[in-house]
Amino acid sequence: MNVLTVLLQVPAGAAGGGGMMWIMLIAMFVIMYFFMIRPQNKKQKEIANFRKSLQVNQNVITAGGIHGTIKEIADDYIVLEIASNVKIKIDKNSIFADASAASNQSK
Repeated sequence: MNVLTVLLQVPAGAAGGGGMMWIMLIAMFVIMYFFMIRPQNKKQKEIANFRKSLQVNQNVITAGGIHGTIKEIADDYIVLEIASNVKIKIDKNSIFADASAASNQSK
């Protein structure tokens, strides 16, 4: 009977506090997923698709800010013409879309 009286004396809110903590933790993870992780994954997929669809004579920008035109495409690098008869070899992962070319196509 002593054990029964001890169990009955435990406040009702103390038993549910742990469950509420887990619900809040899961809710925080879901919020972080939809506002931070998912948009970043979508952006990375768009960049990867752009790099797969590169074509010769397309205007691009390198990660260092160099504007140029693609002259040759290989598996892991691109030959970029940055001025007349000035060509550089750039890693494919450092190529991004030229914003001015994208805005001209949409007009």
